[in-house]
Amino acid sequence: MAAIHWRFVMSTRAHIVVIVATAITIGVIFRLVRLQQLRSKYALLWLSIAIVLVPLAAWPRLLEWLSARLGIAYAPTTLLLAACAFLFAVAVHFSWELSRLEARTRTLAEEIALLRTRLEEPSESRPTDALPPLLRDAE
Repeated sequence: MAAIHWRFVMSTRAHIVVIVATAITIGVIFRLVRLQQLRSKYALLWLSIAIVLVPLAAWPRLLEWLSARLGIAYAPTTLLLAACAFLFAVAVHFSWELSRLEARTRTLAEEIALLRTRLEEPSESRPTDALPPLLRDAE
């Protein structure tokens, strides 16, 4: 009987730790958004994860019920599976975002190279009207 009680105490402690960690995470996310160090679209992503974790931590039977419905025998495995799926989705999204930004950076570098080439041409060979207004003033 003592072993069952000890397990229950550890489970309660673990759930309290998850609730406190989730509350701290929510606070940090709001602070980063307020300081404009985290974009709101990513803040919503992390806040949605925190909102999902709170009920699972507050009601441990909820995870067991969900695991049983999914046919998973060990409840923490459900949480691990969800975390892996979430991290996979985040990695794919960041790869897409990185590819998009890389293409944009390449386009901007090419545009800068073309503008520098125009600037380095002798003044007589290029019409002043073809230059952007800021570059016309530089001459």
